Amino acid sequence: MIRVDNLHKHFGGFHAVDGASLEIAEGSITGLIGPNGAGKTTLFNVIAGRLPPTSGAVFMDGEEITGLPPHDLFHKGLLRTFQIAHEFSSMSVLENLMMVPGSQTGESIWSAWVHRGRIRAEEKALAEKAREVLDFLTISHLTDEKAGNLSGGQKKLLELGRTMMVDAKIVFLDEVGAGVNRTLLGTIGDAIQRLNAERGYTFCIIEHDMDFISRLCDPVIVMAEGKVLATGTSSEILENEAVIEAYLGRGLKNKGAA
Repeated sequence: MIRVDNLHKHFGGFHAVDGASLEIAEGSITGLIGPNGAGKTTLFNVIAGRLPPTSGAVFMDGEEITGLPPHDLFHKGLLRTFQIAHEFSSMSVLENLMMVPGSQTGESIWSAWVHRGRIRAEEKALAEKAREVLDFLTISHLTDEKAGNLSGGQKKLLELGRTMMVDAKIVFLDEVGAGVNRTLLGTIGDAIQRLNAERGYTFCIIEHDMDFISRLCDPVIVMAEGKVLATGTSSEILENEAVIEAYLGRGLKNKGAA
């Protein structure tokens, strides 16, 4: 579904992404791991159109999407979440979800005057879909809660819910486990697996929690110093000497040899 060819992103003399090439297969849950500063988030930002590449190319379903802005990629079904959740804090959880679909009739001042019936029908349909999403994510008890009052894990679930409001094809999740307790992380993992199995979502996940990655992801891609270091199953990655040296640490390597 996604192919990245020899991608570079430079910030002055710093090569955040330095010739990375990788593929994300349709229907997969692909993990992306690596030490801090490996270029993972920058890679996400380039793929998702938030940053232009210095060179290289990105393809989706065989079509080159290099440098397309986020709103164009949004309409193609490519979405990206962030390590720090972005919610409308003063709006309810339900309202946050209803805001997601674009080109709503009520966005036009003229339409708001002359198409009130259509707007009411759209809002009713959006509310119904949002409630179905909240049921799916097992957070329907938060329907009327202000989004700013949610815990870190609940905000991550809300972000996942946003992707469901537009039937995304591929979702890039950036450190979905950051600041999330183990119980809610399990709930998030369950939702990702269900979306993948039941609705055909493809995922690529940046995460440092190797238990979470091992549970969900196959394959796992490892980045280091802006390059792809290795690709394989979680078991293969955990046994890869180069990965242990670059990411998991010399201490683990020495412990395994002892």
